[in-house]
Amino acid sequence: MSAPADVTQERAEDRRMALYLVLGQIPSGKVISYGELADLAGLGRAARWVGRTLSQLPADTRLPWHRVLGAGGRLSLAQGTPSGDEQRARLRAEGVSLRNNRVDMSRHGWRPMDHNS
Repeated sequence: MSAPADVTQERAEDRRMALYLVLGQIPSGKVISYGELADLAGLGRAARWVGRTLSQLPADTRLPWHRVLGAGGRLSLAQGTPSGDEQRARLRAEGVSLRNNRVDMSRHGWRPMDHNS
């Protein structure tokens, strides 16, 4: 009865690949929220799952994890932590302005073109 476990593992891998595919498309200087990323990847309301999955990326990943923020542009990685400081440095290097631990989503938010219009 290993089929259900195999199917579950395959679904989890499919979800990760969908997430990584969208994440890899976010251009330099743009950001997106965990919830928006989940939605664009076809994962529904899986913002927390997105956050957990991104936290498990290898240290040498080329995926732009630093461009994913909390709701309303809030930086969810604490300042003064290695990952929080790295995120802030990477965003600043891309020209993203930070103010009061937030990014202006109207200025820096990524909105891929709507293919339905």
